[in-house]
Amino acid sequence: MPKIDIAALDPEKTVVVATGNAHKVTEIEAILAPVMPGVTFYALGELGDFPDPVENGDTFAENAVIKAQAASEQTGLPAVADDSGLVVDALSGEPGIMSARWAGVHGDDARNNAKLMREMEGVADDERTARFHSSVVLLYPDGSCVTGEGDCEGTIGHEPRGEHGFGYDPLFWPADTPGRTMAELEPAEKNAISHRAHALADLARQLA
Repeated sequence: MPKIDIAALDPEKTVVVATGNAHKVTEIEAILAPVMPGVTFYALGELGDFPDPVENGDTFAENAVIKAQAASEQTGLPAVADDSGLVVDALSGEPGIMSARWAGVHGDDARNNAKLMREMEGVADDERTARFHSSVVLLYPDGSCVTGEGDCEGTIGHEPRGEHGFGYDPLFWPADTPGRTMAELEPAEKNAISHRAHALADLARQLA
């Protein structure tokens, strides 16, 4: 049984976030609430157990729309979803939309980072530029949507450093925090410069 009765929610004052991550809901709510007054944000998992859609888009934005569309169709509510990943210039944009499963197993951070180090072996420091990219979509039940885009620029290190974060954070050196990898930042510091924060800010500007 769902924890919250969907039928009791006002679609004009409710947005479902296509995630099971409570921290992500908090981050999204903090940035979007000021431009969406009176709206309550719920994680999709709070409303029931729904299957994950097949993310077969060719871009981050397309995959974000797929996730938002599934959440909206499952609940009848407006939905927010994001898709993000690492884009490395020396690798022609890889791993890109395949970031989470680049080494073959979804969410295997150790294998993904090992592959990144192998692929970047011998690449000069001035050619190791990269960025985390995020696309965030707010989609309404009528199919209309607004998309925000954001980047966190940086470079790829030679070896992992740091215990915070996840994914490629130990190998990513943000331009905004010289001398520290993303995995060496406290959560509040990371959220302030993250690609998703920039994408949400872009979305908020459009909604305002």
